[in-house]
Amino acid sequence: MNDSSWGAPPQAGYWGPTDQGHGHGHVQSPGHGQVHSPGQGHVPGAAPAGPAYDAYEAPQTRPMPIVPDVTEFGGNQDDDRGAARPSGAPVRNDTNPEPMPDPSQPAPKPPKKSAGRDLSAAIGVGVGLGAVIVASLFVVKAVFVGVVAVAVVVGLWELTKRLEERKGIRAPLVPLALGGAAMVVAGYVRGAEGAWVAMALTALAVLVWRMTEPPEGYLRDVTAGVFAAFYVPFLATFVAMMLTADDGPQRVLTFLLLTVVSDTGAYAVGWRFGRHKLAPRISPGKTREGLLGAVSFAMVAGALCMQFLIDDGAWWQGLVLGLAVAVTATLGDLGESMIKRDLGIKDMGTLLPGHGGIMDRLDSLLPTAPVVWLLLVLFVGSG
Repeated sequence: MNDSSWGAPPQAGYWGPTDQGHGHGHVQSPGHGQVHSPGQGHVPGAAPAGPAYDAYEAPQTRPMPIVPDVTEFGGNQDDDRGAARPSGAPVRNDTNPEPMPDPSQPAPKPPKKSAGRDLSAAIGVGVGLGAVIVASLFVVKAVFVGVVAVAVVVGLWELTKRLEERKGIRAPLVPLALGGAAMVVAGYVRGAEGAWVAMALTALAVLVWRMTEPPEGYLRDVTAGVFAAFYVPFLATFVAMMLTADDGPQRVLTFLLLTVVSDTGAYAVGWRFGRHKLAPRISPGKTREGLLGAVSFAMVAGALCMQFLIDDGAWWQGLVLGLAVAVTATLGDLGESMIKRDLGIKDMGTLLPGHGGIMDRLDSLLPTAPVVWLLLVLFVGSG
């Protein structure tokens, strides 16, 4: 049964009890003459069918819920499935008529578009984070690896905390945090082999650690733990692996720049020209025009970065790289939005004013990292 059947009576019309005879009968309905009812007995004095008489002895029905057009977190949230909206012609309100607009007064200005966040705080935090990352990247490589490890641990803390709060899923944080940090360091020191070994050991540690608690929900918790280990630290390890090349800082800077430029292009073009929704059920704010902006901005930035930052790079490689970054960054953002919608939250955390949590900033970076690492290895080698 779908929700549209709410409130419908069990049968059309109610003609009285069925134990008053069978076969073809007829009912004298005032003003309507004889009404033949196959399968129903003759019911003297029975009322004609209709909403007023149906409600007399019919089972109590449940009214369809009415949802407002604007939801709590915005006017375009696509969470109205299963609910009904008011239908029919609007009823004139004679007791409190709406005042007629005064032609001498200027018409109210339409509301300005808003990003829904504190833009000043977001810019300030973004600039601060960028300065820390760039400084650590070009001063001492090991410091940047430490920054990545800290970001991974904080991201795991946010993700596991939200899972437990919203879904009751207890993914063990201790083995995830230790294994995640070790995964990033192993990827920097031992490359892809080290990252895979650390990933396997982290998954094993999650399985063993969860054994210390009651078995109820064991499979659910360890599945979430292994997912978290792959989603956050394993994908982040590819950033550390980029750093191992001779021009590693330039590669990481290219990765960060292209991702930021892609997000900025999507926001700027989508905010100004966005008309057609990209994925309204997942992220109502994203538009196809915004995606085109992300692709355009990222391809231009990619050509410049490959030409001037990467050793032996070519501009056309940058076009391919920019296109790949725009696609993966958008998919990563949509994936994070799916997780947050499933959890029923808007942000993963509140550590970064204007941004949300660490995971709200890593959403487009994490799935982009392995793609950029792979394309750079294919284009210019591992360094």
